[in-house]
This record gives sequence, C-alpha cells and structure tokens, in this order.
Amino acid sequence: MWVTSMPQVWDEEGVAKGSVVTPAPATALLGSLAGWMSRAVEPPAPRPCGTEGGPPVTATRLRLRDGRHLAYCESGVPKEEARFKVVFSHGFTGSREDSVRASQEVAEELGVYMVGFDRAGYGESDPNPNRSVKSAALDVEELADALGLGPKFYVIGISLGCHAVWGALKYIPERIAGAAMMAPVVNYWWPGFPTDLAAEVYNKQEVGDQWALRVSHHAPSILHWWMEQSWLPTSTVVAGTTPLPNKRDAEIRKNMKADGSFQKKMDLATQQGIHESYYRDMMVMFGKWEFDPMSLPKPPCPVHIWQGDEDGLVPVVLQRYLVSRLSWANYHELPGTGHFLSAVPGLGDTVLRTIFG
Repeated sequence: MWVTSMPQVWDEEGVAKGSVVTPAPATALLGSLAGWMSRAVEPPAPRPCGTEGGPPVTATRLRLRDGRHLAYCESGVPKEEARFKVVFSHGFTGSREDSVRASQEVAEELGVYMVGFDRAGYGESDPNPNRSVKSAALDVEELADALGLGPKFYVIGISLGCHAVWGALKYIPERIAGAAMMAPVVNYWWPGFPTDLAAEVYNKQEVGDQWALRVSHHAPSILHWWMEQSWLPTSTVVAGTTPLPNKRDAEIRKNMKADGSFQKKMDLATQQGIHESYYRDMMVMFGKWEFDPMSLPKPPCPVHIWQGDEDGLVPVVLQRYLVSRLSWANYHELPGTGHFLSAVPGLGDTVLRTIFG
C-alpha cells in the first residue's frame, strides 16, 4: 500500500506537481509481511485416518480419554498367559509393527507379551498437536490400562522412541516394572552434557542435520517450512543419506532403498502428514525438555541401555557420558555395532533374557 504524503498541486495538463510517493507506515508493512510469513510457514492440516480425505483405518485401535485413537499390534504370548507385559515405543520412521525382534521361541519360554503402537501422528494413530515427552509417556500408560496390563508393566524403546521411556521414568515411575532403551537418541541441549563436549560432537554432524536440529530446538514453528525448502540445508536422516560408519547399517539401508521398503516404511509412517509424524518427533526430541534425564533420581525398577560403538546417528561418546551420570543404569555397549539394533542377529533374544531371564 502506498500513500501521498504532501498536498497535490496540479499543473495545466492535470499532472500532480510536488507529489511524493512514500511507503505506508512501517507497522503496516511489517504487519503484512508477518501475515505472509505466518501463512507461508504454517504446516498443512493433518489427514487423520478414517476422515474425509484421510487414509482408511485398517489397524486395531482404541480410543483415548481425549478422543484420539491409538493403533496397536500385539505379539509374543497371549496377554492372559503372559508373565511379563511390555509396551514397545518405536523409533523415527517406525510403526506399531516394530519390536525388538526376539524369536517367538524365547518369547514363549519367558512368557513375554508385547504391544507396539503407532506413536501420535504416525501410521494410524491420530495426531496430537500438543505432543510432548510427557504426553508420550501418558499415551503409554493409557494404552497399558486400556489393555489391562496391570498396575505395573515394562517399557522398551528404540532410537528416538526412547523419549517415551525417559518420560515414563519421569512421570509414571510407579507404573514401570522395568525399562530398556536400544540406541536411545540424545538431545544435545540437555543441561547435563558439558557444553564443550556437546558442541564438539554436534559440529561433527552433517551441516543439514545441524540446521535441522537447530531449527527444531530454537524455532520449531518454522520447522515444516524449513524442511520443505530444497535450497536450505535439511536433515540427512529424513532423506536417508546420513553417512553410516557401520557396514551392517549401511547395507541394510542400501537394501531397503533398492527393494522399495525404505519408501514404503516412510509412506506408512507419514500417511497423515509428515509434519505430524517426523517433524513433531524432531520438535519433541530436540526441543526444550521439562527435565534432564541425567538429573533423574534412581527409579524403582531396573533400567537397561544398549548402544553400538559404531552408531552413525547417536554419538557413543554422549551415551557414555550420560550413563556415567546415572549410576543406576545398566549399560551394554556393543562393539562393532551400529544404530539398527533390532537387526543385530540374536540381540532381541538377549534383550529379553537380560530383562526377564
């Protein structure tokens, strides 16, 4: 919008003399710019399963108190026959069908029932615009109660899904009989990490990953916009191009891309919108936490952490530092092993035997 700032004097030909065209007040211009930016960075509306324009509902689901649905998948022995009942929290790009990949024989021997679920916004579980570490833990608790798992149950998480396990240890410790985390993702901004160590490791990441995490932490409201710009540095994890030092990890990803399962897995995880799944995961995991896991008191249950020393996604040096601060954590470092722990032959059986044997 433009205005004239001086009275107009017209010449004989009707041309304004002495008129000066100047910008509208700065506040109006900035207001218009802010409005445009707000619309530009706003993520698209989600497409919940079972609604008009959304994917169909094909999974078993239950309704939570706030009206959202959680999709879940059961494995192991029947719940009624189980000695141990486990809720499993999948990782980044995962789904309700993920698990520790223990053999059915070991699950039956130990009497383990396991339920995996699509975390909010993933697969066929409804999005949660207020998703947080705490809400992830409370979803675990409500799922366990809805399925009748009893006053105490076990939780296992993998990769980024471990934020739900940390949340359970913080917000519902009295409900947890035992906890395990496999290659748990860390937040570089947890106060317990020495600043110089966190910065050193952070700066070793790919530039795109540094920026993706930086935006997730400092400016989450523009994360969707940022991630969708091809000219900006964005996450190699989302793109599936992160350098993987472990040969097994690299081979697994190569094969998944070749046979189409990488894209199929992504399509399933993000079918309600990539913002409600991947990007909210990043905002929760790398955002500002209400607590520091390294400051948690000793929980009333055993806690186990497995970590590969060739993990290209979770720096082993930070994991070592974290467990050095938690005298109550049972740490299992796996030599010559990368990030995809569920694919390590026999490890699923080892995890179950360690927890329940």
